[in-house]
Amino acid sequence: MELQMSYNEKKVTIDLGNGLAPIELSTGKLAKQADGSVVLKQGDTMLLATVVSAKEPKEGVDFLPLSVDYQEKYAAAGRIPGGFLRREARLSDYEVLISRLVDRALRPLFPETYHADTQVMISLISADKDIMPDALAGLAASAAIAVSDIPFNGPISEVRVAKVNGELVINPRLSALENATLEYIVAGSAQDIVMVEGEAKEISEAEMVEAIAFAHEAIKKQVAAQVELANLVGAVVKREGNHEPSNLDLRDAIFAATYDKVYAIAKSGSTKHERTEQFAAIGEEFFATMGEDIDDETAFLAKKYYHDVQYDAVRNLVLDEGIRLDGRDARTVRPIWSEVDYLPAAHGSAVFTRGETQSLTSVTLGAKDDEQMIDGAFIHGYNKFILHYNFPAFSTGEVRPNRGPGRREVGHGNLAMRSLKQVLPAENENPYTIRVVSDILESNGSSSMATVCAGTLALMDAGVKLKAPVSGIAMGLITDEKTGKYAILSDILGDEDHLGDMDFKVTGTENGIVACQMDLKINGLKWEVLTQALDQAKEARLHILGEMKKTLDAPREDYKPHAPRIVSFSIDKEFIGAIIGPGGKIIQEMQRETGSTISIEEVDGKGIVQVFADNKAAIDAAVSRIKAIVAKPEVGEIYEGKVKSIMPFGAFVEIMPGKDGLLHISEIEWRRLESMDGVLKEGDVVKVKLLDIDKQGKLKLSRKVLLPRPPREEKPKTETETKNGPQA
Repeated sequence: MELQMSYNEKKVTIDLGNGLAPIELSTGKLAKQADGSVVLKQGDTMLLATVVSAKEPKEGVDFLPLSVDYQEKYAAAGRIPGGFLRREARLSDYEVLISRLVDRALRPLFPETYHADTQVMISLISADKDIMPDALAGLAASAAIAVSDIPFNGPISEVRVAKVNGELVINPRLSALENATLEYIVAGSAQDIVMVEGEAKEISEAEMVEAIAFAHEAIKKQVAAQVELANLVGAVVKREGNHEPSNLDLRDAIFAATYDKVYAIAKSGSTKHERTEQFAAIGEEFFATMGEDIDDETAFLAKKYYHDVQYDAVRNLVLDEGIRLDGRDARTVRPIWSEVDYLPAAHGSAVFTRGETQSLTSVTLGAKDDEQMIDGAFIHGYNKFILHYNFPAFSTGEVRPNRGPGRREVGHGNLAMRSLKQVLPAENENPYTIRVVSDILESNGSSSMATVCAGTLALMDAGVKLKAPVSGIAMGLITDEKTGKYAILSDILGDEDHLGDMDFKVTGTENGIVACQMDLKINGLKWEVLTQALDQAKEARLHILGEMKKTLDAPREDYKPHAPRIVSFSIDKEFIGAIIGPGGKIIQEMQRETGSTISIEEVDGKGIVQVFADNKAAIDAAVSRIKAIVAKPEVGEIYEGKVKSIMPFGAFVEIMPGKDGLLHISEIEWRRLESMDGVLKEGDVVKVKLLDIDKQGKLKLSRKVLLPRPPREEKPKTETETKNGPQA
């Protein structure tokens, strides 16, 4: 008996009117054993998004264990992975950043009481070189959830909004972004914006709000398409979304016994560690009254409800009295101090401290060989500006093994990198590969913004000619939906981030915004609140810039004495091979003998040479040897050459590396030579003058023109000449 395989595929299309192919969403054909799966297709780009969620939560879990993984298959771009294994390995930083974009958009829309393990996976299975997949990943993931039975307060979607040649565009082609003055990924539902991240070239706050509003209109179209796809699939009964047990009597008892005490501690203005210890002591005091034989569920709920007490007390203190945990009002920035040139051996360094957050940042200047190689399926090439952000456990007084950078570190470092990249000197003005490393030594809120500030100071300390200094600020939001009260907080603490409704980081110069990252934890952010938050962020940002300028207000005039130097110059491309030599022999020999690092590449039909060394003598020696190789012989010039070979009719003399000319037997001396025997020998060094270069490029040399010409011998006079003088 032959079994027939079948599938019931459903499709919808979305035309964003941006000149690109419509987006097609389909389900029912691939990965049907997942709780939800969707294939997104636009042009030659295809994404497969799947979602699976456990039927029941694990015991004692009071949060959503959500994991989002975006991965690019190299076959999607017709490439084979590098490395020994030749297979896709751990996620690259680029893939981690896209995973974070999707995670941050999805997470706030799951029910607060849903605690089942949930995994979203998005794979790039086909790639169009000009259609960027990162702006499509959130749409594909949300669509997969929309057709599943997993409870979700969506759908949501993400789009890229860019201003290209003065016009706002949704999901522009990759090639168009070179001319963009702003570029943001914006995520949201049909009603609200939930996430923004991107960079810009010193734009105004009004331009940013305009771009976000423009993006939201495109998001609404994509959300409507997901609803249509879910309707085509048919009615799906959503599974139970409440995984939290409850005990209202216990909740009331905990609030009655602890709220006033917690409120008093929150109002005391104590330090982070003092406050943490005092909060813990109040909780332990109450838990002790419950006895030792309480069941696990009651113990679990007691801790949860006590956290709710802290949540309400801190938020009410801000909304009712305008007082924050450390005693500040809503607009005040914590005290700042900074120092540059702290690390004597680094090429540039700075310490930036704001309240209980501190970054020690270093700058290293390197050669072209130090560029970072990007080897991804969609994006590959080289990067000459690198920023690494490290967040060790001691920065928060914790004990945690060091397992390398996690997704948080990658994301925070990327935000700082995007901020500083906007003010770096132009490519032709900066020959260096630059690496910035921020080590967070203390953390109580907004360490990524401390990295931006410390990075600016360290780069200026290194002598990098920044277009303008950059500072950053993290803004928070506390709201009460019942009363309509809200408070926008400048320079938020770690607890305010955790207990608040928004984390909005804005970086910029005195002239405008260069990057931002916003995450919302609530439904609904009114445009007037967003505008007020941006205006308040500008005020704080400029204040921080003023404090930074007290330490260093402009880049140093020169690099540090121990910093390496780079000489860069161009040559005719025909000489590239001569400098490199067979198998790299010549360039390797020059590097070994001069102690320099030499790189050469063809750019726009010219050879661009960089010579890198930590001392002038090494650079001069290397440059001299390269210029000797690329020098062109000039007729009339005098050269000191070496005899390479002897022939019966003359000698071949090398006047430049690889350039021989003929010194004919008649051009060696003024006297007539019958043969070359005993006149010259191989290895002799002689001075010659270049007389001519023929049409075939052959060089004609002369030695005799550089020698004194002997006087002519006079003939004996005849008798007639003696008597009568010379004859006419």
